Parts: sequence; C-alpha cells; structure tokens
Amino acid sequence: QVQLVESGGGLVLAGESLRLSCAASGRTFSKPMGWFRQAPGEEREFVAAIAWSAGTTYYGDSVKGRFTISRDNFKNTVYLQMNSLKPEDTAVYYCVLSTGPFYSSSDYYTPHKYDTWGQGTQVTVSS
Repeated sequence: QVQLVESGGGLVLAGESLRLSCAASGRTFSKPMGWFRQAPGEEREFVAAIAWSAGTTYYGDSVKGRFTISRDNFKNTVYLQMNSLKPEDTAVYYCVLSTGPFYSSSDYYTPHKYDTWGQGTQVTVSS
C-alpha cells in the first residue's frame, strides 16, 4: 500500500514562494498524482494534477500561471512550486494518488477518483 507524506508547508508573506514535496512510500510510476487543498469552512478544491508520464498537467483556475506541478518517478516524489502566493491560497494542502488508471481528463479534477491521500501540510499566506 502506498503512503504519502507531504512537506514544505509554512508561513509566508503575500507574493512569496513555497515548494511542497510529496514522497510516496511505494512506486508511483504510472500512477496519476495531484494536489487538493481545503481552507477552514470551505469545500475541498482541486489545485493541480500530473499524469504518470509527466507530459500532461492540469491546474485549477485559481492557481494557473502561478503554481507548477512536477514529478520525479525515480524518487517517487511529486512537487508543487507555488509562486506569487496570495492570502486566499491559505489552506491545508493534500497530496493524492490513484492506484488505478484514469481514462478521462475529468478524472484528474475529481477528489473521489484518488484513493490515497497524505496527511496534509499547512500553507499560510499573510498579507
């Protein structure tokens, strides 16, 4: 069973950057991976996802142009580079993985399509 451990969260000022990492305990090769986030009192929100080949990426509208997802299949790690952070980016960020394949691009945006979730890492952006 794959386990995910996020790191890299913290407190930053608006406009600054953070890089989140997600290390998987098992092989991630060929498995879709991504990030969701949830702020207090808010719905869970899709942030970004990446296909196993790393050739295709997906982003939520609120982070397009500011966040970049990448992966290193040999290190079993996925990254989320977050630039130009805003106070509204404040949330717990969860790394996710699907042990099964995705057959549609819409699957990447759907929380319940991912069967493995990390414990989350807090990102706080102060104005």
